[in-house]
Amino acid sequence: MKKTVILFAFAIAFISCNKTTETKEFKTAYIDTSKLMEESTEAKDIEAKYKDKAKVMGNQLEAEVARFKSEAASFRQNAQANGQAWAQQKGTELQKREQELNYAQQAMLQQLQQESGVEMDSLVKSYRNVIKEFGKEKKFDYVYGTGEAASILYAKDSYDISKEIIKMVNDKYKSTDKKEAVSKEEPAKEAKK
Repeated sequence: MKKTVILFAFAIAFISCNKTTETKEFKTAYIDTSKLMEESTEAKDIEAKYKDKAKVMGNQLEAEVARFKSEAASFRQNAQANGQAWAQQKGTELQKREQELNYAQQAMLQQLQQESGVEMDSLVKSYRNVIKEFGKEKKFDYVYGTGEAASILYAKDSYDISKEIIKMVNDKYKSTDKKEAVSKEEPAKEAKK
C-alpha cells in the first residue's frame, strides 16, 4: 500500500514537471512622474500662481517688517533719553511685535503650502485618472511610475510613455483653458448689448 501511494505521488510529480508552463507576456510601460510634473503646463501654472501669491503676501509682510525695524531703530536711539522704565516697556512691546511678525510669516507660509498642496493633490489625482484611461485604451497590463518616488529602478526607454502623457494632459489643459476663456467672454458680450 505504501509503495502504491509513493508510486502515485511520484507519478503526479513527474506529470506536473513535464507540463509545459504557459507564460503570458504583459504589455507594460512607465511614466517619469517627475518629468510629467515639470513639463505639465497646468502644474507650471499652479506653481506660478502660488509664487505670485507668495510675492503679494510677502510684500505686505515686508511692509510690516520695515515698520518694525524703524520702530526698533527709534527705540535704540531713544532708550537712554527716556529712561529704563520706558526702555523696558517699549522693549517688551517690540519683542511681542517681532514675535507676532514671525507668527504671521509662519502662518502665511503654512497657508500657501496647504492651498498649493490641495491643488497639486487634485492635479495628481486627475493625472492618475488620465494615465489609467490611457492604459486601458492602449491595452497595457501595467503602467509604472518613476521619478522621485521611484518604483522602477531600470526600464528600457522604449517603454517610456511620458512624452505621450505630457502631450495629452497639456492638450487637455489647453482645451479647458480655451473653453473657460470663451465662457468668460460671453457674459461680457451680453453686457455690452
